[in-house]
Amino acid sequence: MDATRFISRKLKFQGNVAAVSIAVSFLVIILAVTIASGFRHAVRDGVSSLTGDIRISARSVGLTGETDPIPARLSCEESLLALPGIRSIDPVAVRAGIVRSGDVIHGVLVKGIAGRPDSSLCVSIPTRLAAVTGLQAGDDMTTYFVGEKVRVRKFHVTEVHRDMLEMDDNLVVYANLSDIQRLNGWGEDGASALEVTLRPEYKARPVLDELTGQIGTLLLLAGNDGEEDLLATSSVQSYPQLFDWLDLVDFNVLFILVLMIIVAGFNMISGLLIMLLRHISTIGTLKTLGMGDRAIGKVFLRVASGVVGKGMLVGNAVALLFCGVQGATHLIKLDPANYFVSYVPVHIDIPWILAADLAAWVGIMLLLLIPTLFIARVDPARTVRAE
Repeated sequence: MDATRFISRKLKFQGNVAAVSIAVSFLVIILAVTIASGFRHAVRDGVSSLTGDIRISARSVGLTGETDPIPARLSCEESLLALPGIRSIDPVAVRAGIVRSGDVIHGVLVKGIAGRPDSSLCVSIPTRLAAVTGLQAGDDMTTYFVGEKVRVRKFHVTEVHRDMLEMDDNLVVYANLSDIQRLNGWGEDGASALEVTLRPEYKARPVLDELTGQIGTLLLLAGNDGEEDLLATSSVQSYPQLFDWLDLVDFNVLFILVLMIIVAGFNMISGLLIMLLRHISTIGTLKTLGMGDRAIGKVFLRVASGVVGKGMLVGNAVALLFCGVQGATHLIKLDPANYFVSYVPVHIDIPWILAADLAAWVGIMLLLLIPTLFIARVDPARTVRAE
């Protein structure tokens, strides 16, 4: 057996405060990583539900604008689907409307999407609209559409869905694509826009920007007449303020990681120094027996490493338990006006958690090299004589 391992098993670490500090630091680190990942997924999914990861539209079309339709199926669709990361390309039709329920009037965006199982004139409304108007599943919803002439539709509410992004008053009501196509006076081959959905691993900003450029190039070079005038816009371009806010969240996570490593590291340094002072005679004896400073330092670092490892496991376990409870219950709420979502989102991203654990462990162990320099100053003749 390795001598350093054998000796380290006989020593006890006395710094209980340092051990608790390690567990708390890892708890904070993992919570920061999972909450930041939760915000990232919630915001990206919310934007994707509104505009898709990449939106193909006419250059003059806004989200609520009424213009001539674009083709619901592109001539270069197969080439687009062959690009890496693209999961689907779906046509959507949108129309701004006004919902009236009793004395309450509220503006909405009715979005027709393909593949809804509901029958004609059935819609899904967001929770905020339900709260404002009092509408619930099973109710009828009268909606007015203003254009060259006012058109009225009575929709049947089949579902109340949770808003993915609660950042403004632009409430999105989901309907059947065919209903909105008829409302706009289009055939089945007309759409307001095409929404490109990407696989999760392709939604990072650099990859998203690259794919947007590739789609724009294909539309220009491989599209039929008129398709070269279509514009591909990424979700980052549509909502830059949201993604800038996510970058700020990521920076805060990095700051928390560094801060917790420093706090935990210095607590461990104090605990290890106390341990070295209590075992100064042991250090002298080991030096007398011929063990070098590096080997003796390795003994005490093994003991400290065990404490860091146990604190890491405890901190991770508590953090993951919190994530499970918060993910299931949404216990901790947020103001959507400031945070875009109504609760603290969490997402357990194992690679990021392992990377944070490894970075924290390495950082703390590097800081613990500082107190081991004390070993070189121990004179075995003085310590053994004093003993």
